[in-house]
Amino acid sequence: MTTLPQCHNNIPNPSMDNQTHRNGAVELNHHAAKKPKLGHPISDSEIREEFSHHQRGVARINNGSFGSCPRSVLAAQSACQLRFLQQPDEFFFKVLRGGIQESRATVADLINADHVDRVALVDNATTAAAIVLQQIGRHFVRGHFRREDSVIMFHCAYQAVKKSIEAYVTPIGGTIVEVQLPFPVRSDEEIVTEFKKGIEKGKLNGGRVRLAIIDHITSMPSVVLPVRELIKICREQGVEQIFVDGAHAIGSLPVDVKEIGADFYVSNLYKWFFSPPSVAFLYCKENSNDVHHPIVSQEYGKGLPVESAWVGMRDYSPQLVVPSILEFVNRFEGGIEGIMQRNHDAVVKMGTMLAESWGTILGSPPEMCASMIMVGLPSKLCVMCDDDALRLRSYLRVYHAIEVPVYYQVLRNDDRDPRDKDGFITGYVRISHQVYNTVDDYQRLKTAINKLLEDGKICSGLPTE
Repeated sequence: MTTLPQCHNNIPNPSMDNQTHRNGAVELNHHAAKKPKLGHPISDSEIREEFSHHQRGVARINNGSFGSCPRSVLAAQSACQLRFLQQPDEFFFKVLRGGIQESRATVADLINADHVDRVALVDNATTAAAIVLQQIGRHFVRGHFRREDSVIMFHCAYQAVKKSIEAYVTPIGGTIVEVQLPFPVRSDEEIVTEFKKGIEKGKLNGGRVRLAIIDHITSMPSVVLPVRELIKICREQGVEQIFVDGAHAIGSLPVDVKEIGADFYVSNLYKWFFSPPSVAFLYCKENSNDVHHPIVSQEYGKGLPVESAWVGMRDYSPQLVVPSILEFVNRFEGGIEGIMQRNHDAVVKMGTMLAESWGTILGSPPEMCASMIMVGLPSKLCVMCDDDALRLRSYLRVYHAIEVPVYYQVLRNDDRDPRDKDGFITGYVRISHQVYNTVDDYQRLKTAINKLLEDGKICSGLPTE
C-alpha cells in the first residue's frame, strides 16, 4: 500500500486568553482548548528560517496588503497538493471534505461562533462581499426593498466592495450612503458622530438602510473602528443587516463574533494569520437559504459552507492547512494573542520613531490601531495627489527596496488639517509590523525620507520606473 503524504498534524486548538480590547476587539476567555505547552519559544533564528523565502534585502513593511506565510505552513500546503496529485480520487472522497470541516471547526472555535455551520471558507473578503451583496440585490429584484432603500458604508471602504455594490445593488434600484471617515482621527466619538449622520441621510424620503458595511480595520487610511458601538447604533436605528469587513482583523485583533453581533463577518486568514493565499472565513449569524456562493456547482442549495467547500476543480490546499497555522503560532510565547500584542506595541513604537524623526504625527491614537499605523510624511515632500503618493511608493520600492503604501489625504480646510513646521501634512505611510520585521526595516524608511528632504526632492520630481 502506498503511503500518502500528510497535509498537517492534528493539534489542539489554541485558547483565547483575556485581552485588553482596542476599539471593537473584545476581552476573550471562552471555550477554546488550552495551548500545548512550549518546550521553548521560537527563537529569532528560527523566525528568520521560517521566512527565509522572502526576498533578501527588502524592507518589507507592508504585511497588511498581501500577508506572509511561513515555510512550515507552505510545506504543509505542498504536502496537500502532492497528496491530491498522487491519488485524486482518494483525496476528493476521503481527505478534502473532512479537512475543510476540521479547518472550519478550528476557525469557529477561534472566533467564538455558535456552531461550525455558521462558518464558511471562501477565497477572500471580496468573495464574501459578493455573497452578501448578491443576497441584498435579490431582495431588490423581488420587490422586498424599495428604490429609496440604501446601503451605508464609510467612504474608505475597500474598492472591491464598492464595485460589488455597483455590480449587484445600484443597477436594480439601491442607493449608497457614504460616510466620511474623519482622518486624521482623534477619537471613536468622531467616527460615531459621522456614522449617525449617515444613518439619518439613509432614512430621508421614507427610505430604510437595508445593509451597513462596517470595516473592523479600514485599509487606507488604516484605523480600527468602534464596531460594537456602530452596530449598536444600527440596531437602534432599524438597519436590517450588518456586514463587518474584517479583512485585516484575525491575527491582528481578537475576534469574537457573538460579542461583535454582526449578521455577517469576514476576515482574510492570509493577511495576519499566516495562511497561504488565498482563504478567508465568512461567518453568518443565521442560517439562510438565500445566501449562496457566487460560483454555482452541484452543491448549490446545500448551505453556504457546503457550497463553498466545492466550487469546481481548483487548489483547496489553503483551506486545509489551518491546523498547521495553529501549530506555527503556538510556537510563540502567548500564541496568536502574544503575537498580536507584540505587533501592536512594535508598530506603535516604530511609528512614533518615524513621526519624531520627520516632525510629523500619527494618523490615529495608538489604541485605534492594531498591527498597522499611519505616519505623517513631511509636508516638504509635497504629496499633493494620489499620483504623487503612488510615485513615492514606487520610488521607495525601486530605489531603496522598501515596500510600504503611501496615502494622500485631501485637506478639509478645517482644524483637522495637521501641520508640521513647513506646511500642511497631506501624505502618510501605512507601516505594518509582523513577526519577521526588524528595527532596521523602519530605520531604512526613515533614512530614505530624510535623504529626500536633504536633497530638496519633491514627489512630482521623483523618477518613475
